Amino acid sequence: MRVLVFDFSGHPFQAQLSRELGRRGHDVTHAWCDAYVSGHGRLEAGPGETVRFEPVSVGRTIAKTSYLRRSLQELRLGVDLVRFVRRARPDVVLVSTTPVPMLVMLAATLWLRRTPWVLWHQDVQAVAVARLAGTKLSPIFGALARALEWGERWGSRRAAAIVVITEAFRSVHEKWGTADKVTVIPNWAPLDEISPRPRDNDWAVTQGLDEEQTLLYSGTLGLKHDPELLVELAAAVRAQGTPVRLVVVNEGPAVPVVRAAAARLSVPLSLLPFQPYADLPDVLASGDLLVVLLEQDAGEFSVPSKTLSYLAAGRPVLGLMPPENLAAGLVLDAGGFIAPPLRSSLGPAALWADQVLRDPARLAQLGAESRLLAEKEFALEGCADQFESILDSVLPTSVLPFRRGRARPFALSGK
Repeated sequence: MRVLVFDFSGHPFQAQLSRELGRRGHDVTHAWCDAYVSGHGRLEAGPGETVRFEPVSVGRTIAKTSYLRRSLQELRLGVDLVRFVRRARPDVVLVSTTPVPMLVMLAATLWLRRTPWVLWHQDVQAVAVARLAGTKLSPIFGALARALEWGERWGSRRAAAIVVITEAFRSVHEKWGTADKVTVIPNWAPLDEISPRPRDNDWAVTQGLDEEQTLLYSGTLGLKHDPELLVELAAAVRAQGTPVRLVVVNEGPAVPVVRAAAARLSVPLSLLPFQPYADLPDVLASGDLLVVLLEQDAGEFSVPSKTLSYLAAGRPVLGLMPPENLAAGLVLDAGGFIAPPLRSSLGPAALWADQVLRDPARLAQLGAESRLLAEKEFALEGCADQFESILDSVLPTSVLPFRRGRARPFALSGK
């Protein structure tokens, strides 16, 4: 089976799935959008790996803060993706975290080429924009949300199968008439790539973080987050008497907001760009407490993947996020702290953080519980079995792959 996995964001666990499918004998190409600046996973083949890693839209940029410009740019990125698919000529495509304009263009192309594809639905983008319209966004974005919903619905109806990351998505697909194609497979973190490291590792020493306690946030900061809340949390912990440093690993429009808030509140700040993926375990290990932010309006249809990486790294987690969020449940199961993303939550959150930071034994225990939970929840084998079965099920009868030692007829274009 010749598989194209396109993950717009270049996240770690999607790349791990591609590697596993390649290990199982499939001909896999893993692609991502090079124009999107974010923390990426390991996007190159290692020794003995057969997966091809290829970026799309190299040399282009995305205007993250201008939604009109960004929408136009996403159409250009969609053209790049369509051209890439035509060259790759896959038997089946798995699509993840892809903006709606690109998704619509890709769905139309695959329909014309009679190529089956699977939507790996990570965010309901229309719902997120609709909820932010009139608050963080102008009310005019309500019209954009309706257009996005049309595009997501249109694409979903043309997908041969749909994978969602939480049961909350099912109600949306029931509304769209696509619930019969839905399978729920929760996200995970690659346990073999993100593992516990010593607190005072070489990266921490290089950054000067080995001699003071830290609150660390690593990942995107966008409309689903309140960057100032992060700084105010650090200030509240310091007010409890624990002299923590705030470490933020991020690039984008939130950077000046965080810098200004830290200066105003006299919070010591280490503001760093996204780090190489190979350093991520050491980066996360340098945080005594790892922080997750997620706005209330984004909570039902978004599962922040950074939370899963935090747990895999074996660190205690503090989340200012909707308690009903799937990731919030995992944090609580690991003994971490969860409160709504409100300023009224800062007092209880700071009190919990202060108590934990003053107790090295409890810090170590919570870290161990995080890793144990990750090892229990993030088993790749079962997830890969489900994805492989779904991809097999949508293939046309003329392209039946060799799978798990069972010989079947196959097309000349696939394995």
